[in-house]
Amino acid sequence: MFNKTEKKVAAEEVSNSNIIGKGTTLTGDLETFGNLRVEGKLKGNIKSKSKIAFGQSSEVDGNVHAQNAEIAGHVSGTVEISETLVLKASAVIDGDIVTNKLLVESGATFNGSCKMGVKSKEIHIGQDEPLLQVQ
Repeated sequence: MFNKTEKKVAAEEVSNSNIIGKGTTLTGDLETFGNLRVEGKLKGNIKSKSKIAFGQSSEVDGNVHAQNAEIAGHVSGTVEISETLVLKASAVIDGDIVTNKLLVESGATFNGSCKMGVKSKEIHIGQDEPLLQVQ
């Protein structure tokens, strides 16, 4: 499927880590192959083929689509995680959750529907695709 060069490039892209620091506000959609840590504010959709970690100070106004995620901050939008979603005690989710596995610490809250055990579609970076609709 991949030749040696394509495998090496894909591995390098996934190993990259990105940080949106506390006190930073980003407006616009964000897509990454690598891991992402959010401590600041983001107004837009986030898509990652790896893991996204949202710190306690994070505020996201948009949809989140990733392979894995750990949320300790506030997210307003649909959260679609293809593998495991962890909601820390300080997490607040205002929107629907679609995930394969969900771990919720005592104190975490979410306002919306939750659909688990769903086989999520593959995450495509650089392409517009609608998130799963929860009915």
